Amino acid sequence: MNAMFDNLPFKPADILLPRDCDLSLWSVVACDQYTSRPEYWQRVEDRVGRAPSALRLILPESCLEGPSVEMDIMEVNNTMSRYLREGRFQDYPDALFYVERTLDSGKVRRGLVGMADLEQYDYEPGAASAIRATEGTVMSRIPPRVAVRKNAPIELPHAMLLADDPGKTLIEPLATQTGEMELLYDFDLMERGGHVKGWRLTRAQMEHVARTLHAMKVQSDGERGGLLLAVGDGNHSLATAKECYERRKGLTDPGQWPELPSRYALCELVNLHDDSLEFEPIHRVAFGVKPEELLDALMHHYPSATRGKGEGHVLSFVINRWSQGEVTVGEPSAQLPVGTLQNFLDDYIAAHPRARVDYIHGADEARQLAEEREDAIAFLLPVMGKEELFPTVIHDGVLPRKTFSMGEAHDKRFYLEARKIRK
Repeated sequence: MNAMFDNLPFKPADILLPRDCDLSLWSVVACDQYTSRPEYWQRVEDRVGRAPSALRLILPESCLEGPSVEMDIMEVNNTMSRYLREGRFQDYPDALFYVERTLDSGKVRRGLVGMADLEQYDYEPGAASAIRATEGTVMSRIPPRVAVRKNAPIELPHAMLLADDPGKTLIEPLATQTGEMELLYDFDLMERGGHVKGWRLTRAQMEHVARTLHAMKVQSDGERGGLLLAVGDGNHSLATAKECYERRKGLTDPGQWPELPSRYALCELVNLHDDSLEFEPIHRVAFGVKPEELLDALMHHYPSATRGKGEGHVLSFVINRWSQGEVTVGEPSAQLPVGTLQNFLDDYIAAHPRARVDYIHGADEARQLAEEREDAIAFLLPVMGKEELFPTVIHDGVLPRKTFSMGEAHDKRFYLEARKIRK
């Protein structure tokens, strides 16, 4: 392992890239997107057909509760093993990739693909680790993901870490140095995914990354309680990797823990202050409910609540195209409107077993879901300023789960790179 990155939570990795295939069919969006849109995944299925694809190596979240989920997981793992046997991947040992993702909007998001040290990551509220979750982890979402990962020979990442680098000293200087790098891929992504290009860093460029991260770590140890990187996307996937690693540790001599492939998780590191990075609220749509009854329950839950806009946390709702409005909760105890809403929804769902909540990226998508069904209500939430992120995590712990998203669903990370997680 590269000694330049000793004691750092983000390191070079032995990265696998697919070869001898159409990358535009290989690369598909993160599995936790379009969970209420099975037609999206059916379009992807029809487009990919029989071509080699990451679609065969993941399980969309919309399938996690399906009747054949155990067989689906077995098929995913078998396909991973088959792709390895067939030599489907090109290995890039001890590598960092510089990535430019041109989004559907035309903006360019820059990042580094490497691996996170799970020994330095903790998703528990109040953690003091170098990598921390930014949102509450829903523990019930971990076991089905563990079932997918525990026997998998490889991983494909959609987790994204954030560095608080307002001076743009870490990633941005690499944008002018791509002529010195090896170009690895350059292609269009499906379903409004935009375009992606990736290069392999030279040793000198990796030294720059290591030096800058060490300097940032010294600053974070002195000013931020040790927080160096925050999880921007894919917290539950990273938490799943952590759980699988902890299980593996229990079966392994402690002296061998540093060499366990499962100790690390492939991810992309992005600057919080990247010009393309815009925080988007994650909206809530409650299904299996009587909307007006749910609103009455919300008013009862918060005695200070009033219909319409006022002073406090304003919760905008959409029932159908003719019925929408606001509820204002005065003197809220939560710091953010999403916390006020989530506290109510958690209690309401617990008391109404037929009801469920989905977390939707994009106001238009949430509004459309509410308008299509009589048993649904959408709550449209305001955005949180991204400059508030690190101070809030440091001082208050994790945010309410699903507080923010980085871009629309089609802007999420697409699966492309892979890494072996079993010897």
